[in-house]
Amino acid sequence: MKKILLIEDNPEMRENTAEILELANYAVSTAENGKEGVRIAIAEKPDLIICDIMMPELDGYGVLHMLSKNIDTASIPFIFLTAKAEKADHRKGMTMGADDYLTKPFDDMELLGAVEVRLKKTEQLKAHYSKTIDGLNEFLSEAQQLSDLVKLSDRRKVKTYKKKDIIYQEEAFSAAIFFLSKGKVKTSKINDDGKEFITSLIHEGEFFGYGALLEELPYSDTAVALEETEICIIPKEDFFSLLYNSRDVSATFIRMLSNDVKDKEDRLLRLAYNSVRKRVAEALLLLKERYADGKEDPFSMAISREDLANLAGTAPETVIRTLSDFKDEKLVDVKGSMVTILEVEKLQKMKN
Repeated sequence: MKKILLIEDNPEMRENTAEILELANYAVSTAENGKEGVRIAIAEKPDLIICDIMMPELDGYGVLHMLSKNIDTASIPFIFLTAKAEKADHRKGMTMGADDYLTKPFDDMELLGAVEVRLKKTEQLKAHYSKTIDGLNEFLSEAQQLSDLVKLSDRRKVKTYKKKDIIYQEEAFSAAIFFLSKGKVKTSKINDDGKEFITSLIHEGEFFGYGALLEELPYSDTAVALEETEICIIPKEDFFSLLYNSRDVSATFIRMLSNDVKDKEDRLLRLAYNSVRKRVAEALLLLKERYADGKEDPFSMAISREDLANLAGTAPETVIRTLSDFKDEKLVDVKGSMVTILEVEKLQKMKN
């Protein structure tokens, strides 16, 4: 049963609207003012919010603004209720990210029709898209429909990179985002002494390079193919046309950025306080987390000792000695550049 939050200060309107929605088999929560509505939305995370504009405490625009800044509520579909029919009011709400408007008075079918359409389109965006170029195009196409835009241009192109090829360089101007359809990619930074640190590992079905584009800054790291790789390049214009016109897509990238920041903060904390053995163990587990396809058990991957060292934040010689110890302890198997993880649980429980 879909959950709907109704924020309306008029008791009669609130009760009547809630009754219509409940008769249509929706679970309805109600709030009599904007502040209460924000609190309930954050606590319950409804599937859709219907909100009056003119309210005491906090008006509808304030509610939408606050919820749009919260990662957990930013993507919830939002429908305004208003007694005003002026286009300027509609434009303000849509610019802020509202998904639809209902002008009072409205009948049962108008209300239920708007709710059904909004929920259906949101479900389409949340659907699982295959991690391929076809899946990417399907995602972009669905998102484009949600924002009533014309079809995205056909200028998206797929480019093949060989192992060690540079996809983009640190300090280069950001003009596109990238979607990895096949292969493996690392991003890394070089310090003043020329030492490399791997900042992230990208696997198939993921976007990367969007942080610099969103901040309108040069790339803060360098992206390199770890093996033969196929990448879809999405021009800046296509990306921003979608981002600015679809609240759902904007919320998706907000979450991605937030997760990136959290992951990097956690890794920096571990690098600062964990022993070399534990850091190497965590680097191996990160490789498994990012690149295991679920079928391969035990997990194996060819990786250079230099890349593994850059991932663990230590020297290649140290990684070689640590891997040798892990092999003697039967935690891993090592054959050339191929490393096979034999004891996942013991690596996870490695003492600091």
